[in-house]
Amino acid sequence: MKIIIDTDPGQDDAVAILLALASPEIEVLGITAVAGNVPLELTAKNARIVCELAGRTEVPVFAGCAAPLMRPLVTAEHVHGRTGLDGPVLPDPQMPLQDAHAVDFIIDTLRAEGPGSVTICPLGPLTNIAMALKKAPDIADRIARIVLMGGAYFEVGNITPAAEFNIYVDPEAADIVMKSGVPLTILPLDVTHKALVTKERNDAFRALGTPVGIAVAEMTDFFERFDREKYGSHGAPLHDPTVIAWLLNPDLFTGREINVEIETRSDLTRGMTVADWWRVTERAPNALFIEDLDAEGFFGLLTERLARY
Repeated sequence: MKIIIDTDPGQDDAVAILLALASPEIEVLGITAVAGNVPLELTAKNARIVCELAGRTEVPVFAGCAAPLMRPLVTAEHVHGRTGLDGPVLPDPQMPLQDAHAVDFIIDTLRAEGPGSVTICPLGPLTNIAMALKKAPDIADRIARIVLMGGAYFEVGNITPAAEFNIYVDPEAADIVMKSGVPLTILPLDVTHKALVTKERNDAFRALGTPVGIAVAEMTDFFERFDREKYGSHGAPLHDPTVIAWLLNPDLFTGREINVEIETRSDLTRGMTVADWWRVTERAPNALFIEDLDAEGFFGLLTERLARY
């Protein structure tokens, strides 16, 4: 599978990138950074830090949009720390940031590769993807699928009572993606909150004894403090790696094809994913909306792949 990872690292984004780079079934054509968990300068830096941690400096990293389409940027240092990768002490990257803009890279790559051969994997706000679709509408027919982490239905919001962070940051961009006609798979909070890094699972990462295993354990050690306090959970949900795990083994997940639309006008429910789970409208399904996973299978896959470093 040829993929482009669009990301705003973020500890869980970092684990998703590591999972993808450790998986021979996947060819990462490039990593595109977007402003989200932290500002663009840091997300572009963090993506390169993770590539160097993985020993994959040949993977090109591109900086993209520094702000949402129509709104001021909202960030999440309260969750991810000042750098976005707080927890482990990792060196500044030596590999270069590519000169091209992330949006142009996405467009050029989709036009160069065979139609339907590239999957886009957004792990943060959808600004880069929406900009690419706006700038080059012809690419929509060339995308195999967009598999994204974002939104919620039963779990509702984690940044407001109604909205999940990635969608809330740039709801207009999310609206463009939902209406693009591209096949979509959505990994919302409903499923990611079942991918909890318990102490036993984090001990398994640390027991790998490698720089990658130890760094992942230290990232989740830091990351979980927020979720334990907010949700009273037994660990941190690894949101973004579910995207890559779905690509690798969709049988670990269950969901249904439904219609999903984005609220962009209401101050009260801005960024809400209006997911027609019970099919009470006549709106045509536009996304596979995932709501459950085999957590043991997910962590078994993740640990096995991280052990390859």
